Amino acid sequence: MTKQHTALNSSGQIHISRSEQKRAQVLESAIDLFCHHGFPNTSMDEVAKHAGVSKQTVYSHFGSKDDLFVSAIESKCVVHQLTDDALIDASQPQQVILLFAQQFGEMIVSKEAMTVFKTCVAQADTHPEVSRLFYNAGPKHVLELVRNYLTKVNEHNEYFFENPHESAVRLCLMLFGELKLRLELGLEIEDLIVTRQQYLQDTADMFLRAHKVGVK
Repeated sequence: MTKQHTALNSSGQIHISRSEQKRAQVLESAIDLFCHHGFPNTSMDEVAKHAGVSKQTVYSHFGSKDDLFVSAIESKCVVHQLTDDALIDASQPQQVILLFAQQFGEMIVSKEAMTVFKTCVAQADTHPEVSRLFYNAGPKHVLELVRNYLTKVNEHNEYFFENPHESAVRLCLMLFGELKLRLELGLEIEDLIVTRQQYLQDTADMFLRAHKVGVK
Protein backbone atom coordinates (compact mmCIF):
# COMPACT_ATOMS: atom_id res chain seq x y z
CA MET A 1 0.00 0.00 0.00
CA THR A 2 1.36 3.35 -0.93
CA LYS A 3 1.54 6.34 1.36
CA GLN A 4 -0.90 8.40 -0.64
CA HIS A 5 -3.53 5.71 -0.27
CA THR A 6 -3.22 5.00 3.46
CA ALA A 7 -3.37 6.91 6.71
CA LEU A 8 -3.76 6.28 10.42
CA ASN A 9 -7.14 6.93 11.99
CA SER A 10 -7.69 8.21 15.53
CA SER A 11 -7.26 4.71 16.94
CA GLY A 12 -3.88 4.31 15.30
CA GLN A 13 -5.21 1.80 12.76
CA ILE A 14 -4.36 1.95 9.08
CA HIS A 15 -7.15 3.42 7.01
CA ILE A 16 -7.37 2.27 3.40
CA SER A 17 -8.72 4.79 0.92
CA ARG A 18 -11.64 4.00 -1.34
CA SER A 19 -9.29 3.93 -4.30
CA GLU A 20 -7.04 1.38 -2.63
CA GLN A 21 -10.06 -0.70 -1.64
CA LYS A 22 -11.19 -0.81 -5.26
CA ARG A 23 -7.71 -1.77 -6.35
CA ALA A 24 -7.75 -4.67 -3.90
CA GLN A 25 -11.18 -5.73 -5.17
CA VAL A 26 -9.90 -5.74 -8.74
CA LEU A 27 -6.86 -7.84 -7.80
CA GLU A 28 -8.95 -10.42 -5.94
CA SER A 29 -11.40 -10.66 -8.84
CA ALA A 30 -8.58 -10.95 -11.34
CA ILE A 31 -6.96 -13.78 -9.42
CA ASP A 32 -10.29 -15.59 -9.16
CA LEU A 33 -11.01 -15.27 -12.88
CA PHE A 34 -7.47 -16.07 -13.99
CA CYS A 35 -7.57 -19.20 -11.84
CA HIS A 36 -10.94 -20.43 -13.07
CA HIS A 37 -10.94 -19.29 -16.70
CA GLY A 38 -7.27 -18.81 -17.54
CA PHE A 39 -5.52 -15.69 -18.72
CA PRO A 40 -6.60 -15.79 -22.40
CA ASN A 41 -10.27 -16.26 -21.49
CA THR A 42 -10.41 -13.42 -18.97
CA SER A 43 -11.15 -9.89 -20.15
CA MET A 44 -10.81 -6.57 -18.39
CA ASP A 45 -14.59 -6.15 -18.74
CA GLU A 46 -15.17 -9.41 -16.88
CA VAL A 47 -12.77 -8.40 -14.13
CA ALA A 48 -14.54 -5.05 -13.72
CA LYS A 49 -17.94 -6.73 -13.54
CA HIS A 50 -16.73 -9.36 -11.08
CA ALA A 51 -15.14 -6.69 -8.88
CA GLY A 52 -18.19 -4.44 -9.00
CA VAL A 53 -16.30 -1.51 -10.46
CA SER A 54 -16.21 0.27 -13.81
CA LYS A 55 -13.86 -0.74 -16.59
CA GLN A 56 -12.36 2.75 -16.31
CA THR A 57 -11.47 2.02 -12.68
CA VAL A 58 -9.65 -1.16 -13.69
CA TYR A 59 -7.63 0.68 -16.32
CA SER A 60 -6.87 3.54 -13.94
CA HIS A 61 -5.00 1.10 -11.72
CA PHE A 62 -3.68 -1.31 -14.35
CA GLY A 63 -2.83 -0.19 -17.85
CA SER A 64 -3.33 -3.57 -19.50
CA LYS A 65 -4.34 -7.14 -18.82
CA ASP A 66 -0.66 -8.08 -18.69
CA ASP A 67 -0.09 -5.46 -15.98
CA LEU A 68 -3.09 -6.75 -14.06
CA PHE A 69 -1.88 -10.35 -14.23
CA VAL A 70 1.59 -9.40 -13.03
CA SER A 71 0.16 -7.28 -10.20
CA ALA A 72 -2.11 -10.16 -9.16
CA ILE A 73 0.88 -12.51 -8.90
CA GLU A 74 2.93 -9.88 -7.06
CA SER A 75 0.07 -9.27 -4.62
CA LYS A 76 0.28 -12.88 -3.48
CA CYS A 77 4.01 -12.46 -2.85
CA VAL A 78 3.14 -9.44 -0.69
CA VAL A 79 0.51 -11.41 1.24
CA HIS A 80 3.13 -14.01 2.09
CA GLN A 81 5.69 -11.27 2.88
CA LEU A 82 7.96 -12.21 -0.01
CA THR A 83 9.00 -8.65 -0.77
CA ASP A 84 12.17 -6.56 -0.84
CA ASP A 85 11.84 -6.16 2.94
CA ALA A 86 11.61 -9.90 3.59
CA LEU A 87 15.30 -10.78 3.52
CA ILE A 88 17.32 -7.97 5.07
CA ASP A 89 19.33 -8.88 8.17
CA ALA A 90 22.35 -10.68 6.73
CA SER A 91 23.80 -11.11 10.23
CA GLN A 92 20.99 -13.49 11.23
CA PRO A 93 20.66 -15.97 8.34
CA GLN A 94 19.34 -18.75 10.59
CA GLN A 95 16.23 -16.78 11.50
CA VAL A 96 15.80 -15.11 8.11
CA ILE A 97 16.16 -18.28 6.01
CA LEU A 98 13.83 -20.21 8.33
CA LEU A 99 11.17 -17.49 8.09
CA PHE A 100 11.59 -17.40 4.31
CA ALA A 101 11.23 -21.17 4.16
CA GLN A 102 7.97 -21.01 6.08
CA GLN A 103 6.51 -18.14 4.05
CA PHE A 104 7.63 -19.39 0.66
CA GLY A 105 6.73 -22.96 1.56
CA GLU A 106 3.21 -21.86 2.44
CA MET A 107 2.73 -19.78 -0.69
CA ILE A 108 3.86 -22.33 -3.28
CA VAL A 109 1.35 -24.94 -2.13
CA SER A 110 -1.55 -22.52 -1.65
CA LYS A 111 -4.64 -23.26 -3.72
CA GLU A 112 -4.35 -20.08 -5.77
CA ALA A 113 -0.65 -20.55 -6.54
CA MET A 114 -1.21 -24.15 -7.60
CA THR A 115 -4.18 -23.21 -9.80
CA VAL A 116 -2.32 -20.42 -11.59
CA PHE A 117 0.71 -22.66 -12.06
CA LYS A 118 -1.36 -25.49 -13.54
CA THR A 119 -3.15 -23.03 -15.83
CA CYS A 120 0.15 -21.68 -17.13
CA VAL A 121 1.47 -25.18 -17.77
CA ALA A 122 -1.73 -26.24 -19.53
CA GLN A 123 -1.58 -23.21 -21.84
CA ALA A 124 2.20 -23.06 -22.27
CA ASP A 125 2.08 -24.28 -25.90
CA THR A 126 -0.63 -21.89 -27.05
CA HIS A 127 0.09 -18.91 -24.77
CA PRO A 128 3.77 -19.03 -23.74
CA GLU A 129 3.66 -15.32 -22.95
CA VAL A 130 1.47 -16.07 -19.92
CA SER A 131 4.08 -18.45 -18.52
CA ARG A 132 6.72 -15.77 -19.02
CA LEU A 133 4.64 -13.19 -17.17
CA PHE A 134 4.06 -15.64 -14.33
CA TYR A 135 7.73 -16.60 -14.13
CA ASN A 136 8.94 -13.00 -14.06
CA ALA A 137 6.42 -11.83 -11.47
CA GLY A 138 6.67 -14.87 -9.21
CA PRO A 139 9.57 -17.36 -9.37
CA LYS A 140 12.14 -14.99 -10.89
CA HIS A 141 11.24 -12.28 -8.37
CA VAL A 142 11.69 -14.65 -5.43
CA LEU A 143 14.95 -16.07 -6.77
CA GLU A 144 16.35 -12.55 -7.08
CA LEU A 145 15.35 -11.78 -3.50
CA VAL A 146 17.15 -14.87 -2.19
CA ARG A 147 20.18 -14.40 -4.45
CA ASN A 148 20.66 -10.82 -3.29
CA TYR A 149 20.28 -11.86 0.34
CA LEU A 150 22.80 -14.69 0.08
CA THR A 151 25.25 -12.30 -1.54
CA LYS A 152 24.97 -10.07 1.53
CA VAL A 153 25.34 -13.06 3.87
CA ASN A 154 28.68 -13.83 2.23
CA GLU A 155 30.03 -10.55 3.56
CA HIS A 156 29.72 -11.76 7.17
CA ASN A 157 32.03 -14.75 6.55
CA GLU A 158 29.93 -17.22 8.53
CA TYR A 159 28.42 -18.84 5.44
CA PHE A 160 29.69 -18.86 1.87
CA PHE A 161 27.62 -19.24 -1.29
CA GLU A 162 29.94 -19.54 -4.29
CA ASN A 163 27.07 -18.98 -6.71
CA PRO A 164 24.23 -17.21 -4.86
CA HIS A 165 21.82 -17.61 -7.76
CA GLU A 166 22.26 -21.37 -8.03
CA SER A 167 22.05 -21.65 -4.24
CA ALA A 168 18.77 -19.72 -4.34
CA VAL A 169 17.43 -22.12 -6.96
CA ARG A 170 18.42 -25.16 -4.89
CA LEU A 171 16.80 -23.78 -1.75
CA CYS A 172 13.51 -22.96 -3.47
CA LEU A 173 13.30 -26.32 -5.23
CA MET A 174 14.04 -28.18 -2.00
CA LEU A 175 11.24 -26.27 -0.29
CA PHE A 176 8.78 -27.57 -2.89
CA GLY A 177 9.07 -30.98 -1.33
CA GLU A 178 6.89 -33.98 -2.05
CA LEU A 179 3.80 -31.97 -1.13
CA LYS A 180 3.95 -29.77 -4.22
CA LEU A 181 4.58 -32.77 -6.46
CA ARG A 182 1.52 -34.57 -5.14
CA LEU A 183 -0.60 -31.43 -5.47
CA GLU A 184 0.43 -31.08 -9.11
CA LEU A 185 -0.66 -34.67 -9.72
CA GLY A 186 -3.89 -34.36 -7.74
CA LEU A 187 -2.85 -36.99 -5.21
CA GLU A 188 -3.68 -37.21 -1.51
CA ILE A 189 -1.58 -35.00 0.78
CA GLU A 190 -3.02 -35.46 4.26
CA ASP A 191 0.03 -37.31 5.62
CA LEU A 192 2.40 -34.63 4.33
CA ILE A 193 0.42 -31.73 5.78
CA VAL A 194 1.16 -33.03 9.28
CA THR A 195 4.92 -32.96 8.75
CA ARG A 196 5.14 -29.93 6.42
CA GLN A 197 6.44 -27.42 8.98
CA GLN A 198 9.11 -29.80 10.21
CA TYR A 199 10.15 -30.47 6.63
CA LEU A 200 10.54 -26.75 5.93
CA GLN A 201 12.58 -26.21 9.10
CA ASP A 202 14.82 -29.21 8.39
CA THR A 203 15.38 -28.00 4.83
CA ALA A 204 16.39 -24.52 5.98
CA ASP A 205 18.78 -26.00 8.57
CA MET A 206 20.34 -28.41 6.07
CA PHE A 207 20.76 -25.65 3.49
CA LEU A 208 22.69 -23.43 5.89
CA ARG A 209 24.81 -26.26 7.29
CA ALA A 210 25.93 -27.12 3.77
CA HIS A 211 27.28 -23.59 3.31
CA LYS A 212 28.78 -22.93 6.74
CA VAL A 213 32.38 -21.75 6.53
CA GLY A 214 34.89 -24.31 7.84
CA VAL A 215 32.48 -27.25 7.68
CA LYS A 216 33.24 -29.99 5.14
